Amino acid sequence: MSSPRDDGSDWHEPPHLGGGNDAEGASEDAPNFVDRRKTPRESDHSADGLGWQPPGWDLPSATPERDERAAADPSSWPAPDAGPTTAPQRPRLFGSRSRARDPEMERAFTYEGDPFGAQSWALQHGWTVSDGSSAEDAVLGDLLATAPVRPGKEARPAGVLRGRAGALELVAFDVVYPLGRGWVPRYAVTAAPLLGAVPTLRLSPARLWKHGTGGLLPFLSGDEEFDTRWSLLAAEDDPRVRRLAQDPTLHGLLLGSDDGDEFWTGVGHVAAVRPDGHRPLLIEHHARLLAAVVGALSGGY
Repeated sequence: MSSPRDDGSDWHEPPHLGGGNDAEGASEDAPNFVDRRKTPRESDHSADGLGWQPPGWDLPSATPERDERAAADPSSWPAPDAGPTTAPQRPRLFGSRSRARDPEMERAFTYEGDPFGAQSWALQHGWTVSDGSSAEDAVLGDLLATAPVRPGKEARPAGVLRGRAGALELVAFDVVYPLGRGWVPRYAVTAAPLLGAVPTLRLSPARLWKHGTGGLLPFLSGDEEFDTRWSLLAAEDDPRVRRLAQDPTLHGLLLGSDDGDEFWTGVGHVAAVRPDGHRPLLIEHHARLLAAVVGALSGGY
């Protein structure tokens, strides 16, 4: 293979590579860029003759005397970094912003009763237990429809306990609502069946909002403290209602409570309801209050 020099043509190196046909014919004044590439640039050297280095490249010169003094004198050592004064915060995932919990919402989805404890208590006291689906339990749905707590269409009685407390026949059950594949109790109801006609009435803490009270008349007890905390409403002026309003035993029990129960009559029962699930102590609490209510309505028994 021949090169451009072999054919005798007037070929010469490009000017930027030498300028002439050969080294001898090159102009002395022409810059030789090739030769300059072989030598370091003037800018590559500093004034002191050392090569160029990036700023901060050199480490400080070692001083053995200083290092020996520092090793011998611990007081000269730098204090360690104490670090943050508070615990590090864990990173939050998407949508994991912390929010204040609504206590009413948390209460609605937290079961505060003890169904197994209540059923065990009932069996130990000779009571019967059912799931609320028997023919005998059908009346409980009608009683629940007259309750002052507005149970709703999805509510149903469950965990039904029947037995005797003193001279009273009682039925206690939870009002449950569907949640996922199960049921969650929201109210505990205890009721006592009564013989004969029962006056329509409601006895509620005065602090609670009331609905469906159209046509009901207020009855005062004459006890200012009781009338401030409790409200008695009835459909008509009835001697039994007046006895209930003025009964001292009932006054003492209700004034000593936390004003958390409501009482009403419906479908031949007088009942108590509380926003909770049933447990043994609540059944006994309702039994004492219902005994006083039934005793006042019947004039003693």
